[in-house]
Amino acid sequence: MTTIYFVRHAEPNYENHNDFSRELSAKGWKDRELVVDYFSGVPVDAVFSSPFKRAWDTIQAFADARGLAIKPVYSFRERKVGSWIDHFGSFAKKQWEDFEYKLPGGESLREVQNRNVSALKKILDEYCGKTVVIGSHGTALSTVIHYFRREFAYEDFEAIRNLMPWVVRFQFEGEECVGIYSYDLFQKLEKAF
Repeated sequence: MTTIYFVRHAEPNYENHNDFSRELSAKGWKDRELVVDYFSGVPVDAVFSSPFKRAWDTIQAFADARGLAIKPVYSFRERKVGSWIDHFGSFAKKQWEDFEYKLPGGESLREVQNRNVSALKKILDEYCGKTVVIGSHGTALSTVIHYFRREFAYEDFEAIRNLMPWVVRFQFEGEECVGIYSYDLFQKLEKAF
C-alpha cells in the first residue's frame, strides 16, 4: 500500500498577484503549524511540492522538523489562469462545467489534471509501498480527486475553496486508488470521498 498525502497550502497573501511568489498571509504562516501537528505521528519517506512559495512554505516547517528535503515538482503547480480575475467563483464554475475551457494564456482543468496525475504516477512508481507528502493547491488537488472520483465536482470544490491548509490522503495499490480521505485541520474531521 502506498500512501500519498496532498497538503493544500495555507492562506496566501491575496494582495500579491504573482502566482509563483505569492507568500502566506500572517494567518497562513501561523496555520502551517497545523500541518506540523497533523503529521507528528505519521512516518513519511519523502516530501515533494509545487515550487510556488505558498505551497512550499506550508510544508517547510514539517519537512524541517523531520530532516527531510523538499523536492520541487513543477507539474504540481497551480492552474495558470492567464490573467488576474476579480470574479473567481464564476470563472471556476465555468471551468468545472467545461474541463477544456481556459482563458488566453491560461490552462484548462484537463491540462492541470493531466500534468498533476502524470507527476503523481511517477511518484507512485518510484515510491511504491512508501508514504509521501506533496505540497499542493486547491484547484490542482481538486482535479486529482476528480480524476479518481468523477463525482467530485464544482460544488465539492466550492466547499473546500476557503479551507487552507487542507490535507487529502490517497491510498493506492499500485496505481489503483483504493481510498481518498479528506481531513479538515481546523475541525479535526476526516471524511471519505
